[in-house]
Amino acid sequence: MFLVGCDSNELNGQVAVRQSPDPYIVRVLLDDHIAGADFHVGSQYKIINPQSLEVFDVEKTSGKINISPADQGIKIGEQIFATSRLLIQPPDNLPFSINGQAYRGNLELISDGNGLMAINNVSIETYLAGVVGAEMPSYWEDEALKAQAIAARTYCLYIKNRFGKNRLWDVKTTQANQVYRGISAETVRTVNAVNSTFGMVLCRESESGECQEFPAYYCSICGGHTENTKNVFGDSAVAMPGVSCQFCREMTRPSLFYWPMAKFSKKTVSDRILDRYPHLRDLEKIEKIQVADESVYDNNDFKRITRVMLTGSNGKTSYLRGEDMRLAIDPTGMKIQSTSCTIISMEKEFLFVAGRGFGHGAGLCQYGTREMARQGKNAQQILSFYFPASRVKILY
Repeated sequence: MFLVGCDSNELNGQVAVRQSPDPYIVRVLLDDHIAGADFHVGSQYKIINPQSLEVFDVEKTSGKINISPADQGIKIGEQIFATSRLLIQPPDNLPFSINGQAYRGNLELISDGNGLMAINNVSIETYLAGVVGAEMPSYWEDEALKAQAIAARTYCLYIKNRFGKNRLWDVKTTQANQVYRGISAETVRTVNAVNSTFGMVLCRESESGECQEFPAYYCSICGGHTENTKNVFGDSAVAMPGVSCQFCREMTRPSLFYWPMAKFSKKTVSDRILDRYPHLRDLEKIEKIQVADESVYDNNDFKRITRVMLTGSNGKTSYLRGEDMRLAIDPTGMKIQSTSCTIISMEKEFLFVAGRGFGHGAGLCQYGTREMARQGKNAQQILSFYFPASRVKILY
């Protein structure tokens, strides 16, 4: 869920982000297990203790303040607060910075005994202003940026509603969910894309007739055909079928559409997979990776590995989804850029060759989206193509 060649330009206050209603607040996990961090607000601000409801007014400071965990509390500057939870609230949506990265909204600090958890509580529209420009270059066509904004808003709300209830945060700032860079990703064009799609999300009809939101995944380059989300993420009730996409090939230069051979030692592959998936440790050491299932498209012209069989040094076998294997071996996704490739087991190495596409391949193809926008398609037409049987609804 990332894009090659993103740019990042500051907005400098030229356009204001429209604010969503109060219920649509996103809790973004900025970092966890923080031992210490530099914090700054360029104005007066409040520190609120949610447990005692005490409010402390803090005068504007010229320099940075250190935040760190303390015995049975949280230390901000020279003051120790005897609580496990604090809320730092700048006025009027003015930004704060933590370790040099600026964000809008509030900063929540939670001490768990091992360090601090930093959470940005922010309006979803403001959050999206920090996502769209991080996930798609701001110089791309307006309709592509609008499609990205609607998909990102839909994905965020789905993840928040499904998983946020059982944890202290809704989404991370990384590709594990959506890349979020706060103010540094805001530009006039990306903020306009967010504002012009204000409150719009994707939904599709359920068996009860209700139009329900779903995880609107997206990838950089699908490679020629998007993948059924069930094959990539294991989705069942919300599975979205793949579609044939000729657009990204027209838009993408060959050096991005095809990727070079990736090579890893068998020890590295085995260690990384077994470390990430402990239930596979009864294989002892992974000696062989074979394709168990793959999607075949376009008269056998395009294939994507969806499941692999792992053979251990003791002869035992087990299975893993293709995307899970890819990110276990290469968490950055920058070497094994997709599961549209051929796996070769050598004596001491695994080779990943004939690679095509960039990312997990499910949902909206970002480079394909740009090409569709260049051909005159609007955001809703683009989204209808990549998410069949869906429509746009307005939440607020």
